[in-house]
Amino acid sequence: MSARIEDHPVLGSLSNKAKLTFTFNHQTVEALEGDTIASALLAEGYRELRKHDVSGNGRGIYCNIGHCFECRVQLEDRQVVRACVTAVKDGMTVYSLRK
Repeated sequence: MSARIEDHPVLGSLSNKAKLTFTFNHQTVEALEGDTIASALLAEGYRELRKHDVSGNGRGIYCNIGHCFECRVQLEDRQVVRACVTAVKDGMTVYSLRK
């Protein structure tokens, strides 16, 4: 079930956006062209993106503008990126950071 706003008064309609898919922790996730990893995961109901390095508590999207590092995820090539400022690419593989 998507939590997307399908028709926004300023941003317009999403109906003309190309659909993409990627995997997050081995689960297929649908995204739209122009989505960041964070926006696609949020729209699909994902709230926890990683575990805190010390406490092990779940961490998710916090600022959503690239200032903090709460939304860090790992790409297939082992690069760690901030999900809120990294664009989705069709077929990409994304993993949570685990303690």
